[in-house]
Amino acid sequence: MSRQAGRVRFEAMTPPSRPRSPLWMVVLSLVCEEPMHPYRMQTLIKERGKDQIANVAQRNSVYQTITALRRAGLIAVRETAQQERRPERTVYEVTAEGRRTLRMWMRTVLSTPAREFPDFPAALSLVAGIEPDEVRALLQMRIGPLEKQLAELERPVPNLPRLFLLEAEYMAAVVRAEIQWLRAVIVDLRRRRLSWNQAWLRQIAAKWASGAGNRGQAKRMMTTVPKGNERDQPTFRSRSPGRDKKAKRTDR
Repeated sequence: MSRQAGRVRFEAMTPPSRPRSPLWMVVLSLVCEEPMHPYRMQTLIKERGKDQIANVAQRNSVYQTITALRRAGLIAVRETAQQERRPERTVYEVTAEGRRTLRMWMRTVLSTPAREFPDFPAALSLVAGIEPDEVRALLQMRIGPLEKQLAELERPVPNLPRLFLLEAEYMAAVVRAEIQWLRAVIVDLRRRRLSWNQAWLRQIAAKWASGAGNRGQAKRMMTTVPKGNERDQPTFRSRSPGRDKKAKRTDR
């Protein structure tokens, strides 16, 4: 980005093959409908419920996205106007490259899953560092907010065709499946069909390290066995034994 004669000029950059965030697609699609200023974009995002699928928690999120889309040559300034007693507003319009890129993004995102890294699976991969009873209580706590989210997603919207509710339908299916899975795991924890302790973790670690299991997988387990007070020391595991068919499932 450079400045010339008081104007900001953005250096051209190649648009990414996937949008950097869902908000990139949302903002670009709005400008494809018609030229508009950022305040209008923010209003439509909330009116259409797009704040459920794009992070606009920060007030400047839309402005940062506009800057990025301009830098990529996907949108451009159409005009800057000022009405009486109102701040100056810049109206943006889509470029030909912007329309082409939005179609490319839609085809890519709809057909090809992205490699994402949500924090919940990360915590599950390290759950051996917490006592089973505490894990059960924490997972039970998680269900409450998910049930509220599901109720909101399943709330009927009168006279709105299904086409415009597909994202809510999809998210409801995902949340519903997670609640079902959580309840099943909680039952297994309560009935001790799923449990662990330090002695059992050491036994599993020794088995894999000795060659009874896959040596490559043993390195990935990264099990830390404390030498002091076993009850107060955490044990972490970076993988789930259930992923390897050679691993024998042990219920305690």
